[in-house]
Amino acid sequence: MAVLERDVIVITGPTATGKTALGAALAKKLGGEVISADSMQIYENMDIGTAKPTADETLGVPHHMIGCVSPLSPYSAARYVEEASACLDGVLARGKHAVIVGGTGLYIDSLISGRDFAEQPDPELRAALSAEYDEVGGEEMLRRLSERDPAAAARLHPNDKKRIVRATEVCLTTGETISRHDELSKQIPPRYHAFKIALSFSDRADLYTRIDARVDAMLSRGLEDEVRSLLGSGLTAEHTAMQAIGYKELCSYITGACTLGDAVETIKRESRRYAKRQLSWLRRDPSVHWILWDKEPDIPTGIADASAFLEKEGYAGAG
Repeated sequence: MAVLERDVIVITGPTATGKTALGAALAKKLGGEVISADSMQIYENMDIGTAKPTADETLGVPHHMIGCVSPLSPYSAARYVEEASACLDGVLARGKHAVIVGGTGLYIDSLISGRDFAEQPDPELRAALSAEYDEVGGEEMLRRLSERDPAAAARLHPNDKKRIVRATEVCLTTGETISRHDELSKQIPPRYHAFKIALSFSDRADLYTRIDARVDAMLSRGLEDEVRSLLGSGLTAEHTAMQAIGYKELCSYITGACTLGDAVETIKRESRRYAKRQLSWLRRDPSVHWILWDKEPDIPTGIADASAFLEKEGYAGAG
């Protein structure tokens, strides 16, 4: 059967649940291509800590949106949607199956919806608003925002500098509140029709055990040397890329702020917390089909389960 023009498959879930393996295997089975939806795998030279798929792990399947941006460059969900949708449309135009693989929920949801991010950021205005926040404080900045966008101000905390600045910026540049923009965006039909599959474990303890083991494996593969190399290339702890779990903590160790043991324990703890947030994000969506592993990912069984789900839901070419 021909691939429907807007039909896409999503393989998502918390970190360390086998998304890469299942996504590549399913794409290979269907004769498709993979579009990564990982906010850190987009960066060049950040391979170990982001668990980028190796050549063997891709199974010969084309993968897009991996290692395509300098870690020195600013990046955003808006830019991801623009670039990933171009890749996705290209895959579909070639009559191929598109498999979106990753755990960054905001990227996935924004890509599927085709979300309009209001306007391109104005760096000068944002810098000015950021300086204003630092000068007058969060309480006053939030009060000023409440005069323009009461709904946004009501749900923000005075310490949430990034979102206060962003909401103020949207008001000033568009004349429209970010609340109104978000409301209108939700009324627009999604750009793609997504068949969503999420991976996790039947027992949360098994997920956490796997996360801890993966952190140990990354360190054995040379994650510390990777972080040192990035710092030597001009990156600092302030760059967005270096805020990734694993990089941030080892950066603190390398600069003398903590011991290696403390850094490793923090990486494991923050990775587990991130997995918990990913699960919470996914459980809001009733359309998600869950595959729950027992102890370890079982890719052949996962392929069978995913194929049965896709066929049942009417995905073209799943049978």
